[in-house]
Amino acid sequence: MTTTRPPAPRRARMTRVERRAQLLDVGRSLFAERGLEGASVEEVAARAGVSKPVVYEHFRRGKEELYEVVVACEVELLLGTMTASLDVTGLHPREVLERAALRLLDYVESSSDGFRILVRDSPVASTGGTFATLISDIARQVEHLLVREMDRRGLPARTAPMYAQMLVGMVALTGQWWLDTREPDKATVAAHLVNLAWNGLSGLEPDPRLDRLTAAALRVR
Repeated sequence: MTTTRPPAPRRARMTRVERRAQLLDVGRSLFAERGLEGASVEEVAARAGVSKPVVYEHFRRGKEELYEVVVACEVELLLGTMTASLDVTGLHPREVLERAALRLLDYVESSSDGFRILVRDSPVASTGGTFATLISDIARQVEHLLVREMDRRGLPARTAPMYAQMLVGMVALTGQWWLDTREPDKATVAAHLVNLAWNGLSGLEPDPRLDRLTAAALRVR
């Protein structure tokens, strides 16, 4: 007596929205691993289990368009995350800095592939915003916090934009370092970031100058 096996259940077809989301996930992982130049439409299709025409159906210009959309999504996600951490009232500036540092490290932890893509800062990403322009956008939101603190301390508020770039750049570069090390834990990293940034701010001089010997050496060059 022979028995027949029941037919294997057919997999449900993805909707167009689901397929596009899948291709974005595949592209994000591939670009983080190999970069734009090292990736190909063939590999995107293979990893997604579809044919090349399906990829072009969603992204007509192929991997370049897929890359731009991935970058734009990550820029929006990170900028939204950081904006939310800075959009507070009634908190001490140090607490705001702590929130911002933790939020960035949260993003690095939860969206490591996206952060790897952003920090490469490929020119192709310019339509969606590069990492450098993203940092500038965040720094502009930090300026008003610094202006308030500098006014309170009798320091020149006109330097706030410069210090905002320095602070945000320090946090971002630390996030880039932590992306691969993951040690110590993010709370400890954030605490040390704030320790350096805040205690440095508390000792700012109104009119900082280079040491006389350093300045003399620069004039000789």
